[in-house]
Amino acid sequence: MMRSAEAGNKTAQQFRDAALPWLDDAYAFAQVLMRTEADAEQAVQECYQRALRLFDGLRGPAVRPWLLAILKTVCQERLGEALGRPMDDVGNKEKSGRRAMPTIRQLVDDLPAPLGEVIALREVIDLTYKEIAEVTGAPVTTVMSQIAEARGLLRAARRAAQAPQASPAARPTCGASN
Repeated sequence: MMRSAEAGNKTAQQFRDAALPWLDDAYAFAQVLMRTEADAEQAVQECYQRALRLFDGLRGPAVRPWLLAILKTVCQERLGEALGRPMDDVGNKEKSGRRAMPTIRQLVDDLPAPLGEVIALREVIDLTYKEIAEVTGAPVTTVMSQIAEARGLLRAARRAAQAPQASPAARPTCGASN
């Protein structure tokens, strides 16, 4: 019995040493996926609990992509559960008039979910394309395409947000001559 407790403590310590350095990355990714701090915190907690239970089965040194893949699954499950009850903020944003200049975070939040995920994993968490492919379960070429598409949409949204609104009087009229 004593050996079992020692082995459990050793595994827990190994898990802490391997997983805790990636806690900030996990939280940043969860915020992108869940959109609220409270939901992100709960998802990260559940992710780390699952990861600890699964830790003995981990093979190889790639803890960060493995951990973020678990987190993605947790977030998808939680968002799926949320579909059965009224959603206050998740995917239900009101678009009212012109708002102040959006932050990059707001622009990323407005992207379709798969594009928001890959751009966050690349630009916020700084994963390689290969690591992103491991997290998302998509081929590297798909990840590259999604990142390119997300960057294009972000550039276009940023330009649109920066463009001054033309007043009706300043717009040229078609067919007005002499």
